[in-house]
Amino acid sequence: MQNKMLYNNAGKNMPTNDSFPCSEFDDWAETYDLSVLNDQFPFIGYKTLLDTIVSLADVKPSDRVLDLGTGTGNLAVRFASMGCGVWGTDFSASMLEKARQKIPSAHFVLNDLRSDWPPELNHPFDRIISAYVFHHFELEQKMHILSNLIHLIEPNGRIIIGDISFQDTRNLETMKIREEGNWEDEFYWLADEAAPTLENLGFKVEYAQVSSCAGVYLLKL
Repeated sequence: MQNKMLYNNAGKNMPTNDSFPCSEFDDWAETYDLSVLNDQFPFIGYKTLLDTIVSLADVKPSDRVLDLGTGTGNLAVRFASMGCGVWGTDFSASMLEKARQKIPSAHFVLNDLRSDWPPELNHPFDRIISAYVFHHFELEQKMHILSNLIHLIEPNGRIIIGDISFQDTRNLETMKIREEGNWEDEFYWLADEAAPTLENLGFKVEYAQVSSCAGVYLLKL
């Protein structure tokens, strides 16, 4: 497949006073791949989380995989190497350029998950995956984004979300104390809160804690 670098809705219908501007991620693109290897919060268990997503995805060659917030393509490249068709979206053009270098065959769309869904990605996927993205969104916004993806999932498809996540508030507070010097207050997942909310959307939910601060959600319809 010929590489496609598509530009559309990033920034459209976005909230003002954005806490996570794309410019910060553009600036981070050059050093991101080194940052995730430091095995410090928030990237404790980074490789294990990506390995777990791949395992739970259980893909076969020719499956169509969509990576939400693909960044520099560290997760997407694993699926491309297994013969999957790969699509990715991110709101940072600089991050996507890094991903394009790793996966010339992939289709990339510059788009923010909080904005209108791009027509270039309005088709079915066997798997929808994501790593270290949804903690930027409040729970209600997480659910809104995921509910809008349901119509894109093929029968017997699945969504796998890996992110900064804790079983409950007690575990989050323990990590916050332990990582006081590195901690930033963001919208981290709490499994005991998120799982029933996801079930209310119609998902069957499985959750696995893969490190002290990372977990993976497997969602099926």
